[in-house]
Amino acid sequence: MIAPEFQSPLSCNVLVLNKHYMAVRIIGVKRAFSLLLRDLAEVVTFEQGKYLSYDFDSWRDVSEFRRNFEPDGHDWITTVNFYIAVPRVIRLLFYDRMPQNEVKFNRRNIFARDKNTCQYCGKKFSTTELSLDHVVPKTLGGKSVWTNIVCACMKCNVKKGGRVPADAGMTLIAKPVRPKHNPLLHVHLGHQRYRSWKQFLDNAYWNVPLKE
Repeated sequence: MIAPEFQSPLSCNVLVLNKHYMAVRIIGVKRAFSLLLRDLAEVVTFEQGKYLSYDFDSWRDVSEFRRNFEPDGHDWITTVNFYIAVPRVIRLLFYDRMPQNEVKFNRRNIFARDKNTCQYCGKKFSTTELSLDHVVPKTLGGKSVWTNIVCACMKCNVKKGGRVPADAGMTLIAKPVRPKHNPLLHVHLGHQRYRSWKQFLDNAYWNVPLKE
């Protein structure tokens, strides 16, 4: 069982839109504020059915109001002279490229696809307690591809060894597939702080490259 963890405001994520309001990537808070301070981006919110935009100065003014009336609704950055709310969504003012359409094959996305669940015993673990297993081992010609890599707990990985599941008396709880949409977005949208992203994520643009 994974215990909930406190998330520092500086470790939050920010959804980035191109100038046409299409999601293009996810970045960290420091990068987001850097873009805002250089007037390369604006904060975008969806309130009462309307899209509202703020540059850095106006977002700081809005933050002052929200700090007084809805402090629990935001993550806060503290400076010497003021508090400012962490934006959830920003829009690049001069970037009009379309979102990429391929989910990157990497450890983070595999963990997200399998929801941090061992694909043999079905139990959920933290990422530090999971490993990646080749369903068909490399020694038997198995490849490192979406359809042959799954999350496995240490116990199941040791039990399976260098064998295919059937030879080890084991079965997969789900067939590994290549995700059509970025699985990490589903992870983020499960958190209350990122629910506002849904307003900007059309099904055609759910494949968003994430920060490294």
